[in-house]
Amino acid sequence: MKKLANYFLNGLLFMVPIVVTLYVVYILFIKVDGLLRIPIPGIGVIPGVGFLATLVIITLTGFLVSNFLTKKLLLIFDRLMSRLPLVKLLYGSIKDLLNAFAGEKKSFNRPVLVKLGPDSSAHVLGFVTCDSLIKFGLEEYISVYVPQSYNFAGQLLVFPREQVQPLDTGSADLMTFIVSGGVAGV
Repeated sequence: MKKLANYFLNGLLFMVPIVVTLYVVYILFIKVDGLLRIPIPGIGVIPGVGFLATLVIITLTGFLVSNFLTKKLLLIFDRLMSRLPLVKLLYGSIKDLLNAFAGEKKSFNRPVLVKLGPDSSAHVLGFVTCDSLIKFGLEEYISVYVPQSYNFAGQLLVFPREQVQPLDTGSADLMTFIVSGGVAGV
């Protein structure tokens, strides 16, 4: 009976991540496909056409942003979004977050190990985001972003420079390790 329970548990541990991932991808596909339901004359609505249209629109937007002629127009739109009071907060935050991970100015590219206190043996893993906090009157401090495990959130912490030790590892590997709670990427 114990062996049967172990088989069940092993099957569960193997199947749950697969099923949950497929379910999330399916739901995402249905939602995105529902945004652009494109009827084809004589055939009707074909599942997936809206999803493909969304991918084409995103790729076309990427092309336009990269193109010299349209880049200036999109920069004007970007400046407008950055000046509107409430929109500025949301738009700027989302833009900065995406650029930190995938933009030209990646911010999470300096992994570090940080000692929590001068006499502490506890440490956290994170990424240096700013080397100088002089404008806040904190000359000897730097900022470190500490992601949370199993979550797409984190905290920005400020530490004395001498408590921060650079790590010789890839940013993606460290982020995977942190977000998985220390179980992935080992």
